[in-house]
Amino acid sequence: MNEFSLLLLKLRRLLRRRGNNLDDADDLIQEAFLRLQLYCREHTVQQSEAFLVRTALNLSTDLHRHQRHSAAIVRTLQVLQLSQTFPAADDVCACQERLRRMKAGIEQLSPRRREVFVLNRIEGYSFPQIAERLGITLSMVEKHAAKAVLLITDWMDEGEQEAQPAGSTE
Repeated sequence: MNEFSLLLLKLRRLLRRRGNNLDDADDLIQEAFLRLQLYCREHTVQQSEAFLVRTALNLSTDLHRHQRHSAAIVRTLQVLQLSQTFPAADDVCACQERLRRMKAGIEQLSPRRREVFVLNRIEGYSFPQIAERLGITLSMVEKHAAKAVLLITDWMDEGEQEAQPAGSTE
């Protein structure tokens, strides 16, 4: 056996005695050789075998720490009870009812106000973009938008008051 093969065998045995499986041991040895190569670019190494042994052992220690930490995280996640991530059925129904109410309120707006409201609040157009698109002044767009928001807000408030049972203090 040549000197390289003996060194490789020695490193494998050392790492296997430290609890590494064969694949991990080979990966650690490869990483140790890589680090030796990189270190030798700027420094002189007197005893490359000692450098490789110390580097492989340090890498092995780091690997075991990482594995313990990862195992602890997995155990913690298994113990944690995940909270419910979806809304309750009554919340969904209430939101759907509010949405229906808002759609009905939007339908109550004049066609121009509805168009300005939808372009601004739903499609995300700015007031200057809406003015250009509809061929009206910026001032008119602002007035239509303000009036639409006011009417929709009143409409929604009326709907909430109607939905509350008599004597409710919400």
